Amino acid sequence: MPDSQPWQPDDRAADAADATGSPDTAAPAGTGLVLCGARLTDGRVVDVRLGGGRIEAVGTAGSLPAPGPRLDLRGYLLLPAPVEPHAHSDTALTADGAGPGVPGPASHRPEDIRRRATEAALLQLGHGATALRSHVRIGDVQGLAPLEAALQARRSLRGLADLTPVAVPRLLTGVAGAGNLAMLRDAVKMGAGAVGGCPDLDPDPTGYAEAVLEVAAEQGCPVDLHTDGDDPARLGRLAAMAGGLRTGVSLGPCAGLSRLPARAAARAADQLAAAGVTVICLPQGGCCGLEGRGAAPVRLLRAAGVRVAAGSGALRDVANPVGRGDPLEAAYLLASQHGLSAAEAYEAVSSAARTVMGLPGVRVEAGFPAELLAVRGEQLEGVLSLAYSRVVVHRGRVVARTSAVREYCDSETVVALGLPRQGRPDSGSCGGP
Repeated sequence: MPDSQPWQPDDRAADAADATGSPDTAAPAGTGLVLCGARLTDGRVVDVRLGGGRIEAVGTAGSLPAPGPRLDLRGYLLLPAPVEPHAHSDTALTADGAGPGVPGPASHRPEDIRRRATEAALLQLGHGATALRSHVRIGDVQGLAPLEAALQARRSLRGLADLTPVAVPRLLTGVAGAGNLAMLRDAVKMGAGAVGGCPDLDPDPTGYAEAVLEVAAEQGCPVDLHTDGDDPARLGRLAAMAGGLRTGVSLGPCAGLSRLPARAAARAADQLAAAGVTVICLPQGGCCGLEGRGAAPVRLLRAAGVRVAAGSGALRDVANPVGRGDPLEAAYLLASQHGLSAAEAYEAVSSAARTVMGLPGVRVEAGFPAELLAVRGEQLEGVLSLAYSRVVVHRGRVVARTSAVREYCDSETVVALGLPRQGRPDSGSCGGP
């Protein structure tokens, strides 16, 4: 994997962690990792002690002596880690086909899907996403093999990131869809964490949505449907059907809502809010080649009371050969192109996205899960603008680091003006990142 150098977890420790719900690096109270000198979004500079996969204590800088390891985060902003609510791991990294110098389309053999899904998750982990929800196609010729490959990737990522596959059949209605409907039920039994699909591609979109919701109600799992949302009548029917599902329904990317007349879009937003449906927008553009490169009207949706999360969608595949899979880029685009504040934009890739994925909330406070992202910078606005150096914490352990050092040639101008350099501060009493 040329773009990533993952740390390899101990398999036996990971097995024990899965059995107990604790991280594979859990340490006794008082001996966990201490993050030193990190800045919070409210301006405080703090030490944060981690242990047992959770935040044990938060105190003023220098106030948390501990015998265990320490990590110097001076110059970094400490945030709840973002998550990725809308990935396509099975098709990620296929923009170049079979690879440089190899003619033909990309391979869809299970072993190649597993490799791509693993590499894509590691790339996104390096950006800060410690949990991912990935839409995986099932049915047709390949059956459940792509899902099995994604589940294998999930096992190989254990201790580094959490990957949740969404089972996505192409057709579900009529004679052609009968087999896929049975396969969708099997997919949940195999381990798919949600059911979904694209009703827009089925000859009977309403029947498709009804079938998915029925399976979700039977199996007790969430629904994550892919739709452009450009048909207000169809969207209204879907909202009405989704309102009674306790496990939750999300739709995305819903870019078509932006192309509707203002009154129709506002009425659709009100219907989605009343049904408790979450919209997962894709600020970098659509991910299946059907939608335009626009995005859902996030301000309209938020004003109507719709929970809006943001994902990345395509990651260097045919739909978007330059997709980055970076939650901070999604937040940047929401702030720069869609009128959200930096805090609102980051919420869309963190707390809102965690809620739709069924994950516990995270705050930099004692007792919360130790799912954290440290980014070099002092304020959230600057972090979204120039988010280069990052330290990622999953289950209380540093699982990924990206370091960027900006240097200038010797220049009287640089020296005279005291221009900042991105360099590593003196380590002091803590080890540098």
